[in-house]
Amino acid sequence: MSDRAFTSPPASAHLPEVEVRELPEPPKSMWRIIGPGVVGAGVGLASGEFILWPYISSQVGLVFLWAAFVGVIVQFFLNMEIERYTLATGETALTGFSRLWRHWGLFFVILIYFANLWPGWSTSSATLMTYLFGGGDPVPIAIGILVLVGLSLTLAPVVYDAVERVIFLKVALIVIFFGVAAFTAISGEAAGEVSNVVTSFGTFPGELDFAVLLGALAFAGAGGGQNLCQSNWIRDKGFGMGKYVPRLVSPVTGQEEAAPSTGFVFEPTERNLSRWRAWWRFANLEQLCTFVAITVITITFTSMLAYSTVFGQEGLTDDISFLEVEGNRLNELAGSWMGPLFWGIGAFSLLAASMGIVDYTSRVAADTLKVNYFRNSGLSESRLYFGLVWGLVIIGCLILLVGLDQPLILLVISACVGGVMMFVYSILLLIMNRRSLPEAIRVRGARVVVLLFSAGFFGVLSVITLIEEGRQLFE
Repeated sequence: MSDRAFTSPPASAHLPEVEVRELPEPPKSMWRIIGPGVVGAGVGLASGEFILWPYISSQVGLVFLWAAFVGVIVQFFLNMEIERYTLATGETALTGFSRLWRHWGLFFVILIYFANLWPGWSTSSATLMTYLFGGGDPVPIAIGILVLVGLSLTLAPVVYDAVERVIFLKVALIVIFFGVAAFTAISGEAAGEVSNVVTSFGTFPGELDFAVLLGALAFAGAGGGQNLCQSNWIRDKGFGMGKYVPRLVSPVTGQEEAAPSTGFVFEPTERNLSRWRAWWRFANLEQLCTFVAITVITITFTSMLAYSTVFGQEGLTDDISFLEVEGNRLNELAGSWMGPLFWGIGAFSLLAASMGIVDYTSRVAADTLKVNYFRNSGLSESRLYFGLVWGLVIIGCLILLVGLDQPLILLVISACVGGVMMFVYSILLLIMNRRSLPEAIRVRGARVVVLLFSAGFFGVLSVITLIEEGRQLFE
């Protein structure tokens, strides 16, 4: 290999050059590294899969389901470009962005916090519990959920392992529920409608607000800042050069290791490139078999269930009350046990999503703060992480205690946040994975085209959403 082929992430005024090491040997079996894709899908299975897509299906049928598949595939390619950099360097994508400009990481952290500061998933889970138990005040339940999330993340010896176990359980329960629903509630007509998804490709139903439809297309699966956390999750799982980076551990029950502020790079020798090809193949298969498969199956089944139960019903709203109507209808169709089962699994799913969202928000923030602003301090990334976790928990509890509702203007702006993030990091991923990696492993070909499409699509989406929703605000 020529010296010219040996490219590494650039040094900057605040970040040193990376250390050269051998690329670790890949596992012999994919089963040993399955996890990050499941976590990504499981955390992403929240209000979109339980409310937005079923609501769309209840109004217009399954003709728009094609958009979910497109959204998930685009996110698959985004996730893989995020993973490419971490596999090759052990650094997160946000650290790579910060090598291009110091404050890119902070830019994304601020947007992620803006989108996740309101404890919407815990309140949604609490509301479903009130449906399950026949009433009650969701506020103290939601506060209890937030405290439980904080304790769970704090007391787990290795944080990623705890999140992975909860998400695996969530996915397993959802799969079991779908199996039950397939025989008791999903109609043959709904199954037939799925076959029309191909013929309806490209159709935008005129009955619904255009911004709602585009938002559903964009955020099927994860979306926004969650995709960026794939870097952190695969690093804690020990993928590629991430094997050299210590995992986040509890300050109470775990044992911290001295963590480097920056990552590593491998020389593009034949031995290392052979290992790279194996890691890249494993990582792509892991994402396809978990993130893509779980998300597509979940959106399809929840949409079919909504179509079978409440399609055409008047007065439905695209918020949490939609699930009360659907649960009551399930009671009528399958028996009085079906609605509580639906609400119970939904409540646990949204609780697990809340845990994952607090984790990834705090995780990306801790990584960015440690690497870019506290690199030479004695404050470890783990301790930064747990401070941020409890900061989110306390702020969420205060919001609930004072009875604040999310202002309408904040909802409108929040609808654009994810699109803006994805627009910007699609461009940054293309620049970073072309400039900062050895030539043999750079992004190229069709994946470059997907990144360009993603940047254009999410840029247009953000503008349209802002115009459409802003116009409604002032009407």
